[in-house]
Amino acid sequence: MRGVVFDGRRVEVVDDLEIRDPGPGEVLVGVAAAGLCHSDLSVIDGTIPFPVPVVLGHEGAGVVEAVGPGVTHVAPGDHVALSTIANCGACAECGRGRPTMCREAIGRPDRPFSRGGEPVYQFAANSAFAERTLVKAVQAVRIPDDIPLTSAALIGCAVVTGVGAVLNRAKVGPGDSVAVIGAGGIGLNVLQGARMAGAGTVVAVDANPAKEAVARQFGATHFFPSTEGVREVLPRGVDHAFECVGRVALVREAVDLLDRHGQAVLLGMPGATAEASFVVASLFLDKAVLGCRYGSSQPQRDFALYAQMYRSGHLLLDELVTATYAMEDFTKAMAEAKAGRVARAVLTF
Repeated sequence: MRGVVFDGRRVEVVDDLEIRDPGPGEVLVGVAAAGLCHSDLSVIDGTIPFPVPVVLGHEGAGVVEAVGPGVTHVAPGDHVALSTIANCGACAECGRGRPTMCREAIGRPDRPFSRGGEPVYQFAANSAFAERTLVKAVQAVRIPDDIPLTSAALIGCAVVTGVGAVLNRAKVGPGDSVAVIGAGGIGLNVLQGARMAGAGTVVAVDANPAKEAVARQFGATHFFPSTEGVREVLPRGVDHAFECVGRVALVREAVDLLDRHGQAVLLGMPGATAEASFVVASLFLDKAVLGCRYGSSQPQRDFALYAQMYRSGHLLLDELVTATYAMEDFTKAMAEAKAGRVARAVLTF
C-alpha cells in the first residue's frame, strides 16, 4: 500500500505500508482524496513535535471498505469525511458536548500501520496520505454520495476549523466586524464563516496581493496587505480578529486591533514553545484572547451541517481546491503549499 511517510529526516512516498484490520469500534476507509494542510508541513519542519516514523495527512475523505464489531452508523460503500478527533464519547468533556477537549483524543498517537514489520505512527488519529486508513467510528462521518470527494476532504480540517471558529467559538453575530489575518485555507474558511454568520465589515489581511480576489470571493469586503489598513475602515477596532498564520507578532497585532468587548481568536500554529505578548491593560475593556481547537466542533453534527450547506450553495468547497496532485507528486504539492500559491493542494488516490 502506498503512503507518505516522514521518518524524522525526510519525507517520501513509499509503497510497502501495511495496515491492520479494523477492530471493535473501528472503520477501514479507502482514501480517495486528502488536502495538504500546513499542519502536515509543521510536522516535517518540527513546529509540531510528533513521533516518527509517521504517515502524514489528516484532511481526507473516502469510501468505507470494512467496519469492526459494533459499528452501525456507516457501512462498506458509504462515502465519509474523516475527522481528526478520536474522542472517547464517555468522559466528562464528551458528555458536555465538547469532543475537541477529550483527553483521550489528545497526545495518544496510535500505530495501526507497519512497514517491514515495524510499527508506524498515525498522524492526528487520521493519516489520510495513505491509500487506506483506520479510524475510530466516531471519526467517520457519512456524507452524501454526490459531493465530490476532492471537495469533501476539506471539510475535515480547513472548513471545520475556520467556519467552526466563527460559528462555535467566536459566535460572530449579524453586523459584527471581523478581521482575518492570513488568507490561506483556514483564513478563507473564516471569511466564509463570517459571511454565513451575517457579519458586516469583513477585512482580510494578507501580505500576498494575489490573494485578494479569492478572499473577496469567500466573503471579504475589504483587503489589505497589513493590519495597518484595518484601521482605515474600522477606526475604533474590530469585534473579532482571527489570527490564521501562527506568528506571535501577528497575535499581538490581532489583540491590538480589537474594539471594546472584542475578541482575538488564535488559529495559526506557532512553535510549541512560542510566547506572545500584549499590553495587559488593553484587555480590561472586556477584551478576550481565545484559543480554538478544531473549530470547537462536534464533527458528527458539524460535518453533516457543512455538507448540507455545500449542497444548498451556501458553503464553498470546490473553490478551495486550487490544484490536485497524484500521491507521487507530493514534493511538488508541498512546494506549492509552502510558497502560498494554493488555497488547498489536494492529493488524489
